[in-house]
Amino acid sequence: RASQQADTERLSRWKKWRRTSSKSLKKALSEVKGLSSYLVLWQRDIHSIEGKFGTGIQSYFSFLRFLVLLNFIIFILMFSFVTLPIIISKYGIFNSTIAYISPKNIEENCTIYEPSGNKGLVYFYTYLKDLFSGTGFLEVTSLFYGYYTIDAVWISIMRYNLPLAYLLATFAYLALSLLWIIKRSAEGFMQNLVHDADPFQSYCNKVFAGWDFCITDPNAARLKHRSLQYELQTDLEEEKLKQKIAERTMKEKLRIYSLRIFINIIVFAILLGCFYSIYRVTVFSQENSNVSIRNDTGTDSANLLVQYLPSMVITLANFIGPLIFSFLIRFEDYTPAFEIKLTLMRCVFVRLASIGVLLLSLWSQISDCGTDKCKPCGYNYKLYPCWESDVGQEMYKLMIFDFIVILAVPLFVDFPRKLLVTHCSCKLIQLFGQQEFGISDNVLEIIYGQTICWIGTFFSPLLPAIATIKYFIIFYVKKIILIHTRKPAARPIRASGSNFFFLVVLLIGLILAFIPLGISIARIPSSKACGPFRNFNTSWEVIPDTILEFPTVVQQILFGMASEAFAVPFFMIICIIMFYFIALARAHKQVVEQLREQLVLESRDKMFLIRKITEAQR
Repeated sequence: RASQQADTERLSRWKKWRRTSSKSLKKALSEVKGLSSYLVLWQRDIHSIEGKFGTGIQSYFSFLRFLVLLNFIIFILMFSFVTLPIIISKYGIFNSTIAYISPKNIEENCTIYEPSGNKGLVYFYTYLKDLFSGTGFLEVTSLFYGYYTIDAVWISIMRYNLPLAYLLATFAYLALSLLWIIKRSAEGFMQNLVHDADPFQSYCNKVFAGWDFCITDPNAARLKHRSLQYELQTDLEEEKLKQKIAERTMKEKLRIYSLRIFINIIVFAILLGCFYSIYRVTVFSQENSNVSIRNDTGTDSANLLVQYLPSMVITLANFIGPLIFSFLIRFEDYTPAFEIKLTLMRCVFVRLASIGVLLLSLWSQISDCGTDKCKPCGYNYKLYPCWESDVGQEMYKLMIFDFIVILAVPLFVDFPRKLLVTHCSCKLIQLFGQQEFGISDNVLEIIYGQTICWIGTFFSPLLPAIATIKYFIIFYVKKIILIHTRKPAARPIRASGSNFFFLVVLLIGLILAFIPLGISIARIPSSKACGPFRNFNTSWEVIPDTILEFPTVVQQILFGMASEAFAVPFFMIICIIMFYFIALARAHKQVVEQLREQLVLESRDKMFLIRKITEAQR
């Protein structure tokens, strides 16, 4: 320091000012960076949860925050490119107008669509029913597909192609979700790879380099202590189980493998039962609810109950299935991390596949054209004049009912159980004890809801706004439940592996969303009575129709890129590049292993030299 001060005195005034300014700027940037952490959504809450309940539960709340941000961006995207142009044109802002093009060469019956909007004096109960079912006044709002029956918007002299914008916005939110999930998965995969590479190295990192020396607040220090304690506890628990597995005899292995096979047969039977129940209930609900609405028969309560039957059965399957799987997994004797992964995968097949079964049941009804009168439209126009809005209503009902269940469980199950355990000394009640915070169940809840949002956004463009509000409220509900009614798991889990696996399951949900959306866009004929694609046979036809308006050279380039002559060489080049990177990764792995061996040898050499020096001194 004295040397640096002496050097500073010999500097010119200009250089002294530059050095002082550089130090001040670095200090200011550091303070701004510290203040910006307060602007991150729920930063303090998540840090507090991490310290009290461990990194495993903290990873769930971080995952929930990620979905809130993702849905908010999807909402901004759909609102900006689909809903906002119609609002601008309807109010004549920027000298804008709406262009309608009547469908050509289509039978008149196919173009009749009369939404069941409320007219005249309406009871409050009817508004409440419409709010839960998505019918009535909600059916004619911008929430559903049928509202966007517009072909183009003229903003001053510029023509805005709404059908093209609608389809491209759908592709954009799916691509954005895919890229963001892959990016976060890559970060989690690298952390997981570092941890799994050498358990002893991970232990040394926590003991010797786990502390954050920037912490000065006593509360923050206590939170960090607890976080490190939970991570070390997780490591020790996993090492204990690995040692137990290694010491198993052949007889114990045969017993465990036989038990696992038997349990998997039970799980498969439960899945088949759930899927068949959903299919039968959906067919019954669609046949009876549509007849009741068209003929105006039955009471409002009965109609609402019939409409909500698929949502109720799916929610019941989602509730009972994980409970059975969580009970069965205890007998299979897996590590805590693998238990969560396997339970998650089983619950994925119940939750996510149930949505697929629901949509398959709907499509079977939409495409059911047994009479000749249905064939000109390509779909059952009598029961589904605007089938996209009907699918949107089903997704809306699934999301609303799922939200109601998430709010009802703490109110009617968790808090009464907590009060009974705390204030009642009955042995039976104490045997149940305070409920643990099940990470796998809670993660599946929000992944299920997010899959509904991805599928439903095409049929209900403002559904991401509802999902954003839903997850925002769920964060505080789950936080209150965790602090006041639940306890951390007796067998804690690691955050790095959990985060990566949560994103992998979310990616499975996104891939599942691609399938029904792809079929709806490319295969099923679009409604001729509503929506922006009523002048096209399918929603996809807007793409080639738009390309035909381009110059001839551009058309040839785009059609050439879509041809097999381009696709096959492109695929081969991609495969060659992929194999090159795989070979490069293997080479790097070998180098890393050699460097590790070299470090071990160097440490042995040092120990040998120290021993020799000690002997020489003696």
